[in-house]
This record gives sequence, structure tokens and C-alpha cells, in this order.
Amino acid sequence: MEVQSGQHQQTPEARQGQEGRQKTAKKTAKKTAKKTAKKTAKESKRKSAKEAGDPPPRFIEPQLATLVGEPPPGDNWVHEIKFDGYRALCRIDNGEVTLLTRSNNDWTRKFQSIADQMGDLLIANAILDGEITSSEVSGATSFEALQQALSDNAQDRLHYYLFDALYLDGVDLRRRTLLERKEALRAVIPGKHRHLHFSEHFKGAGRDVLAQACRMGLEGIISKRADAIYRSGRTEVWLKEKCTNEQEFVIGGFTYQPKHPERLAALLIGVYDKNELIFAGKVGTGFDRAESARLVKRLRSSQQVCRSNRSFSFTPVSFRLRS
Repeated sequence: MEVQSGQHQQTPEARQGQEGRQKTAKKTAKKTAKKTAKKTAKESKRKSAKEAGDPPPRFIEPQLATLVGEPPPGDNWVHEIKFDGYRALCRIDNGEVTLLTRSNNDWTRKFQSIADQMGDLLIANAILDGEITSSEVSGATSFEALQQALSDNAQDRLHYYLFDALYLDGVDLRRRTLLERKEALRAVIPGKHRHLHFSEHFKGAGRDVLAQACRMGLEGIISKRADAIYRSGRTEVWLKEKCTNEQEFVIGGFTYQPKHPERLAALLIGVYDKNELIFAGKVGTGFDRAESARLVKRLRSSQQVCRSNRSFSFTPVSFRLRS
């Protein structure tokens, strides 16, 4: 029998086992490298935080826009899309992120995914201004879509549009012009990110920008003086123009779906003329089954909503409710 020394023939089972161990080792090495890179980035952030100077103020009251009927004329104005969501200041101190409402409430946990993604950016300390939104199928931002996302805890539906930098890496930027602040902001926000976005601005005639926004089904625009400093509170260097005229209505009753009495069919609304509630019509809700059931429960229990015809001074026969 001929024996070849120094060589060892592997069985197929042994080769498969070896390949499996090699794949596992590669996966482990990849995870370790990722953890190490994240740890290094955090340590780098801490070092850069020391180099970046003083931490940001605990809170800066946001600047607010004044509602006007039409955009202002002139070349010294720029225009941004008006988002329909929650105003949110992002405070970063030594890499730790806090999301604050305009009333200085801490909503970090409510928008945890946004906070985590802001924490991944290489920003040592800052106070950034923006709006947290959620999009409808059409792509337009919607406050109702945002509320639904929060109700469902659907963090993957949240988006953060950043439009101003108040404080960045130890420097208070509020005395700088809007365009200077936005350039500083653009430098720290990724160009392409699924959930974090730099809010672009448009130059030119504000009327044209507003008309285009309305054609796209957006809420409106914000016009800002390009050379203005950042001032807390409501000012006239930030102006907001909406696409739709608004009228407040009172809910005076509701109807059920004939085949599904537990579901909402429509809200009956009216307007007050002196002391009389005048019937104005019905509003089809468009809510899904779960939201419809929740609203019916809420409307039934609410003392402010009357299910009898006595709510309105007059109700057309086709809309009269059964008591």
C-alpha cells in the first residue's frame, strides 16, 4: 500500500465545517470592527467637544413667523417649504442629543430614532432648529400622518428637516445672517440621508414659489430675510404664507356607517352666528377602521358633542340624527 506522507485528505463534511467556521469568524470580525469604529467615533466626539469650546445654552426660545396673506416682494428674501409637523430644537452637548419643543419640553424619547441618528453625526455641541414630520403617500408632510406615526410608534416614518443653526461647536451663530447660518448647517448635515434633511431655500419671486408649493399640495412657504439675524419670538423677518384659506367649524354631531354602526361615517359641522349654531354640512372622515372606532368612542364620551338635533338651529332632514 502506497502512503503519501505530509498530505491529509479532507472529507466533504470536514470542508463544510471549516467553511462554516470561516464565515462565522468573518461575521464576528465585521461586528467587532463596527463596534470599534463606533467607539472610536464617540471618543473622537468627546475629544472634539473639549476642543469645540463651551457647551451650548440649555435652551434658546425659537424664532416664529408671522402669518401674512402673500409673500413679500424684493431680492433680499428667500423662501422655504412650510412643513406640517412639530417644531423641534436639537441640543447636542458632548455628543448627547436632546430634542426640545418650542415650549422647552423634552421630547427625546418620543422622537428617539431621530435623536439616535443625530447622535451618529460628528457634531460635538450645537443647537439646531427644524421640524419633525411624517409624509403621506403623496409625499407631502402631514400633521395627521405624524400623529398616526407617533400613535403607532412607527419611528421609521419620522423625518427631521433642519433649517437653522443657532449654536455650533462653541460658537453662537445668532448674530450672523440667515444665509451664513444655513451654510454652517449645510456643512454638518449629510447630503443624502433617509431621515435627516437640510431644508433648502429658494430665491426669486415669492409668489411663484408659493404657487408651485400649492400645486404640489404643500401647506405653504416661509419667507425669510436673507440678511437677518436670529431673534427669539415672533418677528416680521420670518413670514408664513399658506395655500388654503381656513375657517373654524364646530362639531355638532356625527353619523354612523349604515352597515357598521360602530364606525364613523361623517362629522356634522357648523358655524356660530351670534348665539346660534348654523349647520354647514358634513365632512367625510377618510379614517381607517381602527381610527374610526377610536373617534366614535371619544365622541360618545365627550360632553362637548351633542348627538341630538338640538345642537344646530336647523338641520336638513337628510342629515338629522336619531336620538
